[in-house]
Amino acid sequence: MEMYDTIIIGAGVTGLATAMYAGRLNLKALVLGATSSNELPIGGVITLTDTVDNYPGFIHLTGEELAKKLEEHAKDYDIPIKEEKAVDVSKNKKMNCFIVKTEESAYYTKTVIFATGAKWRELLMKGADAFKNRGVHYCALCDGALYRDKILAVVGGSDTAAKEALLLAQHGKKVYIIYRGDKIRPEPVNGKLIEKTGKIEVITNTNIIEIKGDKFVKSVLLDGEYKGSKELTLDGVFGAIGHIPLSDLAVKLGVKINDKKEITIDRDSKTNIAGVFAAGDVVDSGFKQAITGVAEGVVAAHSAYTYIKENEAVSVFDD
Repeated sequence: MEMYDTIIIGAGVTGLATAMYAGRLNLKALVLGATSSNELPIGGVITLTDTVDNYPGFIHLTGEELAKKLEEHAKDYDIPIKEEKAVDVSKNKKMNCFIVKTEESAYYTKTVIFATGAKWRELLMKGADAFKNRGVHYCALCDGALYRDKILAVVGGSDTAAKEALLLAQHGKKVYIIYRGDKIRPEPVNGKLIEKTGKIEVITNTNIIEIKGDKFVKSVLLDGEYKGSKELTLDGVFGAIGHIPLSDLAVKLGVKINDKKEITIDRDSKTNIAGVFAAGDVVDSGFKQAITGVAEGVVAAHSAYTYIKENEAVSVFDD
């Protein structure tokens, strides 16, 4: 029976960095990351990011380039990355190990590191589901080019919303940012870029209450008047209202989460279950960036290493 020191569930940048550091610590590690048609590729959400200017050491590169560099670094330590989706994680008390099951196999491991990330939070107003992929989208890099010289809107007020709008402005002739709050919250550099484009207009204190159209999106209804009307002509609506942590597997195992369904960790990336660690967008850190997820993953790998060393007394995993 093959036994891993650690299995990293998730192959985004956090999982890849975790794997790299596990390799440096000479841990026998495995990364599991699904890449089917309805899943993100190896590298995760950041592969859908056009521009990354805030990762230390790289003045400018694409998200795909950053993910590739981290993948290559992990593979340099001979860490296998399997394109399999984990469907269950359980503790075998008799053997004092964890069993990670995928649709293809079952793997045994001394520790588990959750780097499962998060998925886009979908819009809930009337028409959002009916027009999904027919004018309603969640990734400007993926779908923005379909709307050349069109009128578009981004729903949300975060820096992510600002970056989505900037990317859409490269294709569309007009982009609205529609936000329910008083003021959008971009990083200062992105706020200045929005001002410079001349294509982006911010509508605050406003919600979309319905998305309308025929085969494709034609307009949206607002909960307040904008320039004398509650109806705004649009060709596309892009949601940027946050993410939902992919913590279901961890919850099933008994890992504690907060009210946002984020895995609760300490400064050592430890969860409430001995031998289980977590990092990245799935955890309860307040500030989520690629670099913070990578840092948490590195800490998780080191904590797994320490846990194994402290519990090495007698092995029951010999073939």
